Amino acid sequence: MAELNIVREHALGLPKARKIAFQWAEQVEQEFAMQCNYAQGKHEDEVDFVRSGVKGCLTVTKTHFELRAQLGFLLGAFKGTIEAEIVKNLDALLAVPQAPTPVPKKRSAPKT
Repeated sequence: MAELNIVREHALGLPKARKIAFQWAEQVEQEFAMQCNYAQGKHEDEVDFVRSGVKGCLTVTKTHFELRAQLGFLLGAFKGTIEAEIVKNLDALLAVPQAPTPVPKKRSAPKT
């Protein structure tokens, strides 16, 4: 069996990280037909996920996400592709939108 272990550090705190984990769970349920079970804890949450050929857990804390998954024999051949897709999706959810940089207003030259 092929195994995946992906860790992403963040500075969001648990409430915001929890929202991202919910989004991630909804996304994999829709896109990959995963069955997800979300267990909320005091200091960390766990999202257990499963489907034919895949079984794993996403652990969410105030400082990091850790995804561990086992791929069955057939999906193990696609480990690199699957890992890249998971990383892409998780990184997109963790991306902090940048506030637009304000454009300074032009000042008129003082009248003399």
